[in-house]
Amino acid sequence: MTRTPRRYAVHLYLSGGQTERVHFPDLETFQQWYQGIVSASGSDGFVNVPLNDLEGEYLVVRPEAVIGVRVEPQYAAIDDT
Repeated sequence: MTRTPRRYAVHLYLSGGQTERVHFPDLETFQQWYQGIVSASGSDGFVNVPLNDLEGEYLVVRPEAVIGVRVEPQYAAIDDT
C-alpha cells in the first residue's frame, strides 16, 4: 500500500544565497503556484511566495531570483516536524 504525503515542503534557492522553505497541502497546489513563476519569468514582475505559518502573508521575489527548487513530500504529522 502506498503512503500519501500529508503535505509537501518546497525549498526555494534564491540567487543571493538565501533559502526559503514553504509548504503546500498537495502537489497540484504547488504546480499551480510554480506555473506562476514560470509564466512570469520573462517579465519584470514579482511572484508571491506564501509563508508557512502566516495566513495571508507572502514573501515577494522576482522570478529570475529563484535558481533552484526542491520538492520534498512529508509523511509525518505537521506537529512532528
